[in-house]
Amino acid sequence: MKNTALKKEHYEATTNACKLCTPLGASLAFKGVRGAISLMHGSQGCSTYIRRYLISHFKEPIDIASSNFSEDTAIFGGGANLKKSVANVIRQYKPELVGISTTCLSETIGDDVPMILNGIRHDADGAPLPPIVHVSTPSYSGTHADGYVGAVRALVDALSIRKNHEIEPSMVNIFPGMYSPADLRYLKEILEDFAIPYRMLPDYSETLDGGPWTTYHKIPHGGTSVSEIADMASAQASIEFGYVTRKGTTAAGLLSSRFNIPAYNLGMPAGVRATDRLFDLLSELSGNLIPDRHARERERLLDSYVDGHKYLFGAKAVIYGEEDLVAGMFAFLTEIGITPILCASGGTSGKLAETLESLRPEGYDEPITVLQAADFGQIEDAALGTGADMFVGNSKGYSITRKMGIPLVRVGFPIHDRVGGPRIHHIGYRGCQELFDRVTNALLDVKQEATGVGYSYM
Repeated sequence: MKNTALKKEHYEATTNACKLCTPLGASLAFKGVRGAISLMHGSQGCSTYIRRYLISHFKEPIDIASSNFSEDTAIFGGGANLKKSVANVIRQYKPELVGISTTCLSETIGDDVPMILNGIRHDADGAPLPPIVHVSTPSYSGTHADGYVGAVRALVDALSIRKNHEIEPSMVNIFPGMYSPADLRYLKEILEDFAIPYRMLPDYSETLDGGPWTTYHKIPHGGTSVSEIADMASAQASIEFGYVTRKGTTAAGLLSSRFNIPAYNLGMPAGVRATDRLFDLLSELSGNLIPDRHARERERLLDSYVDGHKYLFGAKAVIYGEEDLVAGMFAFLTEIGITPILCASGGTSGKLAETLESLRPEGYDEPITVLQAADFGQIEDAALGTGADMFVGNSKGYSITRKMGIPLVRVGFPIHDRVGGPRIHHIGYRGCQELFDRVTNALLDVKQEATGVGYSYM
């Protein structure tokens, strides 16, 4: 018998992925809708894992329902389970909206979720049902950031309706990236200072960072209402942040094509230059000058750049996380004199390197290593021996920085090993100021500890 060796494709197993499940991002977006409950069509373990991740970061109670797949369901389909779970959720929570995301299992067996939902509506026989919005979120074809963007688009697609072709001439739609609740509150503060009526989607500034309760709420207060999402079809413009590396049509793009609403893509407003673009646009749309307190925040920020430049110039950083966060932090760090020597993401858009090139400041010609669709094993291999002075990213990079003996400046999601993740500012002049101080002090702390005798005066 002739023995023929089989030719095998090169394959590398993922070592600690630099991304999270796609339905996690969708669940986060649904938390920004008032009265909404998130329901995952798949196994109980998926919703438990995602609930645990969100609770660990936000330190808030989070319910995510599940259609609870079993072995039989995986073989014969999950239609009956989904119908039963939707009925249970409506009966127990009385939600204003049900957001359904699909897991790898339900996507793999090919459940036709839109058809199942049509059956639910038909069986209701005219009885009132809350809006049910479905988004396809298989984790094998995306990241948590893709799930977030997809859910926002699905909400707008299902709910935004222009009434009598009326346009509200001063209203603006705001589609933030995966920002912290503190960032969302700050964005709303800026819009109110410009006297701009707005609709923000999602808005989990209160649902995921609220106060103590005297009694338990099945669904936390806050979020964008279904009627407000409907109103988005009547806005004068849409502003989206941080979608510079996404594939497919965003919510703002959908409103532009369907209702001819101008869409402005600003990327993540991190750093002075990026924030200037945001404030200039808001000034143009509102017809108002930049409010004094924000102009003063900008002045203080520039002054701190001068004060801290000598401590930062020439330092080397590794940035990792969602593609948009990496792009935003790249723009910010190059602005303050730090060299990002490695930029990595688990994102799969394939546009990260192109985006970073577009964000290079004039005259900045330092080489950049970019890892796309990367895991933390690859990030560690690439970072060792580079002489990096710090990492900028989420908690999942801590083990590498501990091994290298350098600081980690925690930004983005998830932050599991510190409190305050929901209250970190990343955007605008205020966020830039806080990040600048944190980055500078992280480097000063290393220098201070390494002197042997230490010092107490700069």
